[in-house]
Order: sequence, then C-alpha cells, then structure tokens
Amino acid sequence: MQTTARSRSGLIQLWQRQHPARRIFAGFVALNLAGWGLLMLPISRQGEGAATWIEALFTAVSAACVTGLTVVDTALYWTPFGQVVILLLIQLGGLGVMVFASLIGIFVVRRLTLGSRLTTAQEAHADGPGSVRRIVVSILRIALIVEGTVAIVLWLRFWLGRGEDPLHAAWLGVFHAVSSYNNAGFALFSDNLMGFVDDPLILLPLAAATIIGGLGFPVIMQILKHAPHPRRFSMHTWLVLTGTGALLLIGTVSIAVLEWGNPGSLGPLSPGTRILDAFFHSVQTRTAGFNALDIGQFEPETLLVMDVLMFIGGGPAGTAGGIKITTFGVLLAIIIAEVRGDPTVTLFGKRLSRAVHREAITVALLSVALVWAATLAIMQLTSIELDRVLFEAVSAFGTVGLSTGITASVGMPSQLILVMLMFVGRVGPITVATALALRTRRLAYELPKERPVIG
Repeated sequence: MQTTARSRSGLIQLWQRQHPARRIFAGFVALNLAGWGLLMLPISRQGEGAATWIEALFTAVSAACVTGLTVVDTALYWTPFGQVVILLLIQLGGLGVMVFASLIGIFVVRRLTLGSRLTTAQEAHADGPGSVRRIVVSILRIALIVEGTVAIVLWLRFWLGRGEDPLHAAWLGVFHAVSSYNNAGFALFSDNLMGFVDDPLILLPLAAATIIGGLGFPVIMQILKHAPHPRRFSMHTWLVLTGTGALLLIGTVSIAVLEWGNPGSLGPLSPGTRILDAFFHSVQTRTAGFNALDIGQFEPETLLVMDVLMFIGGGPAGTAGGIKITTFGVLLAIIIAEVRGDPTVTLFGKRLSRAVHREAITVALLSVALVWAATLAIMQLTSIELDRVLFEAVSAFGTVGLSTGITASVGMPSQLILVMLMFVGRVGPITVATALALRTRRLAYELPKERPVIG
C-alpha cells in the first residue's frame, strides 16, 4: 500500500512539474482517447456490432477538437448514447480541458493548486494565476447563457415551426446550440442544415452563437465589463472586433458575388435567401462548419476565398480555430509598417512588442508548412483535385468542419492525416511544439549580428 501511495505521489509531482503546454497537450490527448473508447462501445452505434476504430477515432477527435468533419452520418450512425458522447466532447473541447479541470477544482474539490492555475491561465489567456477562478466561472456562465438562449429559440422553432415532437425538438435545440457556440458544426440531420436553407429562425441564431463563441472569452468579458465605454477596450479586443467584422463582410460579399448565379448553390434561391445564405456561410468559415448549401457545388474561386477565411479563423482563447485574427492582424501591421518605413509596428495607438512579431510569424509559418505538407501527402494518397484536398486540409487545421464531401472517401491513411491536423489545429502549433520539445534552451552567450539581403 505504501509503495502504491508513493508511486501515485511521484506521478502527481511529475505532473505538477510539467510545463503548462505539456499539460494542455496531455489533457487533450486524454480527452480524445476517452471519447475514442466510448464511441467504440457497441452501445454507441446503431445496429449490431461496434464502430470501426477509424470511425470512432475520427469522430472523437473531430468532436473534441470542435471541428465537425465526419466520416459517417451523425444522425443515423450513432445512437442517442453516442450522440451524447459527441455532445460532451464538443462541450469539453470547446471550454478547454484545463478550464473544465479547474471547474471541478472550484466546485467539487473547492481549491486550485498553483500548477492548475498556471496551466489554466495559459489555456484561457488569463492575466495571471490569481485571476483564474474568476475567469473560469465567467467562461462557464457565458457558455451556459449563450447556449441556453439559443437552445430555447431553436426548440421553439423546431417544435412550433417545424412540427417536431417537443422532447425531440428540445434535444435538437440543445445539441445544435452547443455545437454552434463551440464552433463544432456537428448536426443531427443527414444533410447538415441544407433542409433549412431558407429558414432565418434556424440559421441566424446558430450564426449568432458561432460569432459569439469565435470572439474568444477575453473579448466577451471585456465587452460585458466596458460596453458603455469602448475607449477602455484593449488593443486585443479592438483587433478581434474589427477583424471579425471585416472578415464577415468580405466573406459575405465574396460568396454572394461568386455564387450568385451558380445553379448548384445560390442560383435557385430568392435574392433575400441568397444574401442570408452568403452571410451564414461566411460565418461558418469562422471555424463553425455548418452548411445549408452543398459545399461540393461551390466554384473553385469561392473555395479559395473560404480557404483564406478558414485559415485565419476567430479570436484566441475561445472556441474558434485557425491561426487567429490577432495573428493575422499583427502580420498585416508588420507588413504595413515595413512598407511605410515606420521604425515600430503600431496598432490602435499602441506599439507592438517585438516578441509578438516573432510569435505571429512562427504561428503563421508553422501552420502554412503543416497544411502544405498534409495537402501534398493526401494528394499523393488519392487522386482528388488540389482545390478540394486543400479545402479539406485547411478545414481540418482550422477546426472548421466544412467539407466538399470527400472526407469519408479519402481512405484511412488520409483520414489519419486529417485527425492530426484537427488535433494540432485545436491545441495550437506552438503548444504542440513546446509540449514535444525535449528541453528549453538557455544560451549564456550571444552570437555576432549580420544581415542577409532580403527581397
């Protein structure tokens, strides 16, 4: 007994000594493995037998990483138990593994260790370990309020407007509210949301939840605190808000213009419905993944625009994926400053730290390299065109979930590549790299400077 207690104590101490990035990495691995195991149970699958290992693994990772790509029909393949497992994975993956662990510490154990505070602070982008308790409780409150409000609206619409049984309508409302707020894109309809292409009472609440979740918790909390006085907003909040508005507008206009006459997408719809669906799909490129139109029928030019929007993603420390609006905004500011010959990079009247320059460039280049390598590998394994493979790879990395319909048919090796992209996209390239690094290098000296010729 003493040996067992000592080994447990040793494991706890080893865990507490780990870098926060490694804890986050390990937490998401554990969540994905748990979901994989539960979906492998025969009770999770309709009919006789259990799901195959790749079907269960792909679905678990897609749900836990709030992506929404699927290799089976969520509505028909999984039992109510399997769908509940998917819903829980979406919620835990959206809130964050360490945020959820802190919630348990706050409400069950009634305390948080310093290690838990440090790890949660990194995952939630908190100011420091001292503010973790307040931030974690606020994250839970915001999630429940948004999801509850949207669930009620959808329940009433499915029940009174669509003729669903009240209990089934309530389940549909809850599932899709959680899926939309967490930017997951899982739907309980075989055609996703294509049956509601002209229903603003379904599409707009889902779009609103997606936008709110994609802003990120720091932005939401600052809006709630300083809404009457926007001058108090931080550079981060202004960057996310202006970037979100600009990208939503660009996406809406681009999709409307490029797909307006396409008989496979917007063409057959009324002008008002075309604008509604152009806006809805612009929102979904912010890493949500619902679709009310057949993405496989979109023009290649539209897919390319959506690639860029999906790659950028939403705000940090929220439910969105991609490289994040802030990363893109910093890179754009660096380019503008360099072109103008400014000695420093500024945004919204504040000067950017040079450390931020390095972080943004690192995230962007690692992400581009990862998507490029995955796209090349899948193209070698299949005979599918570049535009569709690239779209699928960006969708997986950006944890979006939009698909041209090739996910189920690319084969097991390519599906494993998409699984890897979803995981890295959700955890973050830098977090994964830091977690896998053997050690942190500290040099006691500096090398002499020299400048290569650029451009």
